[in-house]
Amino acid sequence: MVQPGDKVAIVSPSRGLPEIFPGPYELGLRRLRDDFGLIPVEYPTTRVLAASPQARAADLHAAWSDPSIRAVLATIGGDDQLTVLKHLDPVVFQADPKPFFGYSDNTNLLNFLYSLGLPAFHGGSVMVQFGRGGAMHPDSERSLRAALFTPGEFELTPAEAWTDHDHDWAVPANLETEPPLFPGTGWTWQGTQPVSGRLWGGNLEILDWQLSANRWMLPTDSYDGVLFLETSEELPTAETVYRILRTFGERGLLQRFDAVLWGRPKSWSLEHHFTPADSVAYVTAQYLAVDRALTEYNPTAVVVKGLDIGHTDPQQVLPYGGQAQITPATNRITVTY
Repeated sequence: MVQPGDKVAIVSPSRGLPEIFPGPYELGLRRLRDDFGLIPVEYPTTRVLAASPQARAADLHAAWSDPSIRAVLATIGGDDQLTVLKHLDPVVFQADPKPFFGYSDNTNLLNFLYSLGLPAFHGGSVMVQFGRGGAMHPDSERSLRAALFTPGEFELTPAEAWTDHDHDWAVPANLETEPPLFPGTGWTWQGTQPVSGRLWGGNLEILDWQLSANRWMLPTDSYDGVLFLETSEELPTAETVYRILRTFGERGLLQRFDAVLWGRPKSWSLEHHFTPADSVAYVTAQYLAVDRALTEYNPTAVVVKGLDIGHTDPQQVLPYGGQAQITPATNRITVTY
């Protein structure tokens, strides 16, 4: 458990975007210090955009080797953390287990730590959730405080207000104002049986890359847990989502889970300004792709769609490898931090 006054490592295992976007990064550091009472510690590649995989691995080794560091937080994601994995020494991480927070490309490190039985959390980027313009979303802050400071059960709840429209970090004024929010849409439930089990998953595209590079670290014998998945700001097509899930199914992976939690799809980005109608169509098509794959490979799974567990705002943190309890009769989901 982390306590106020503890040192926490701030690392960039994927991409050192603080080099070119210092605004949200510094805002995130300030909130960690002033609002959460933690002491951020930076490493040589934290603010380096194009650091080598070896150098980023060295920073991770340094963070886990320092006994004064009690948690590790990623600045943001990226697209090549896969290349860092082969430079990591499991012994270093096992010598002093400490929680890691990250998502998106950090699915690579989350899965690596999971394979070692070490604590990690899907969510909580310094530049995004902590560095959100104007103020942290209260749902994100509540989840992060619980994950950091309060072990035990935490109930996930549908957001009353949310957005997937990014503020442009190149505009300094955006750091002073909160993004406009849309009304909540709730969750979509399929199935009636209660399910409990360990959480595993992350960003769908990154897991696909891990499988392609044979870096998939899910046990190959059995699992019977809870799969959670979400998609990124690159907005994969519905056909791409289906094909990735089909590959999981053909490998015998998709059918090992008793339940599937699907994050609210991001349907707008700075590169893709969808109209509201286009966004609805995009989300609907992705959900239909999920239904199609699960009908073919795991038709009895309990499925809940629309959770705030990925690239949209707010974001609720999931304990990677931790327990989840899904109760369709009451539409409740609890996780154990």
